[in-house]
Amino acid sequence: MEPDTAETATTAPAGPGAQPGPDVANPEEILRGAQDIALSLADRAQALLASLMRPWMAYQLGIALALLVIAILLGRLIAPRFREWLRTRENWPKWRLRVLLLLHRRLTLILFVALIWPAVWIMGDVTWPSRSYLLGIIAQLASAWLAIALATRLITNRFLRILVRYVGWVWVTLSILGLADDAQDLLDSAALDIGEVHLSLWLLFQAMVTLALLFALARFLSRSTSAGIRRNQDISPSMQVLTVKFVQVLLYGLAGYIGLKAIGLDLTGLAVLSGAIGVGLGFGLQKVVSNLVSGVIILLDKSIKPGDVISLGETFGWIDTLGARYTSVVTRDGKEYLIPNEDLITGQVVNWSHTNEYVRLDIYFGTAYGDNPHKVRKLAIDAAQSVDRVLSFKPPVCHIVGFGDSSIDYILRFWISDPSAGLTNIRGNVYLALWDAFHENGISIPFPQREVRLLGNPAPDPDTPPQGGQPS
Repeated sequence: MEPDTAETATTAPAGPGAQPGPDVANPEEILRGAQDIALSLADRAQALLASLMRPWMAYQLGIALALLVIAILLGRLIAPRFREWLRTRENWPKWRLRVLLLLHRRLTLILFVALIWPAVWIMGDVTWPSRSYLLGIIAQLASAWLAIALATRLITNRFLRILVRYVGWVWVTLSILGLADDAQDLLDSAALDIGEVHLSLWLLFQAMVTLALLFALARFLSRSTSAGIRRNQDISPSMQVLTVKFVQVLLYGLAGYIGLKAIGLDLTGLAVLSGAIGVGLGFGLQKVVSNLVSGVIILLDKSIKPGDVISLGETFGWIDTLGARYTSVVTRDGKEYLIPNEDLITGQVVNWSHTNEYVRLDIYFGTAYGDNPHKVRKLAIDAAQSVDRVLSFKPPVCHIVGFGDSSIDYILRFWISDPSAGLTNIRGNVYLALWDAFHENGISIPFPQREVRLLGNPAPDPDTPPQGGQPS
């Protein structure tokens, strides 16, 4: 009886044309390789320490320590005078003062580098090269540390700056000492193979450093570009915000993509995973995505822009900033409302300064029937024009709107151009001007009056003396 074909295919040895399966990392092999590399590093470190015990190595180390002490003493002597000199240069540009302040903070290291390199050159001329070898290594380390310390000051984020600085110092030290390849092999040996993806500590280190540098560069370019866009008066405020957001997304997206491609990470394998994550985020972050899309629509259609005065429900204020998710509205009492962009798209918004800054306000009042309506209208118009914020080239108007129970009713309409300065205060000022004008011209403002009588008792006869009174 012939064996089953499936079992035969499983147990038969692979022929010359068989395709190899995916590589699976053996933990024992990884551990053994890491141990070999660590032992190699330990042997080299032991050899380096042994070489330091030689007489000329000890002399060079003593010279370096003496130069370091001299640099510290000179730094303490020069630093106070340098600081006082900086205080007298207040009219210099800020960037120049910041550079000089950075040099002041690294003055000791700068002096040490300035002292050790001449010592290396002199030792190289008067003695054999091997007797200045250690001084040369120390000079290279000091120069590299100084360059990294100065360069990382361009990174504004404190945590990222410290991380890049210390990682740079460690890697430069290993490179100068000739241990970079061994350290790279050690980090690369600690890896995890998932299919065709080789994920190691060395790959993570490369990704961290590369992405940090690219994101720092993208942040610098974004700030520079944003400052230039905001200074351009030909671009409207809403288009400025939209352009700045587009530039930021573009720069950070390019930084992430270039960083991942630079370290050799294959992004095609993440297409399906990113699609599934995108669908999940679409359902879970529906409101957030809606606010983001609403923010883009607001910026494109220019319905509201920074500086506009709006009313949304009981909120009245002017727009301070347009964010990707919300809009900041500052009210007259100093409160700042963060209104989701979706509410500005789906709700009813009153924009007091959409097409122009002119706003018309109406106030109502009434006078007695005995007062001349023509005179009342003229006094009301003159009173409104006497208020500072009322526009004169768009003159106020006053109309009769009805005959009430006890007064003739009027409406006074006037225009202002600064609604962000408040609406209630300007109405109050116009009412005060009306009161003063009516008081000076004898115009009365009627108010309801009621006469109350108690039923059941006859009205007293005025010719009948009150009871209990004395007879005449």
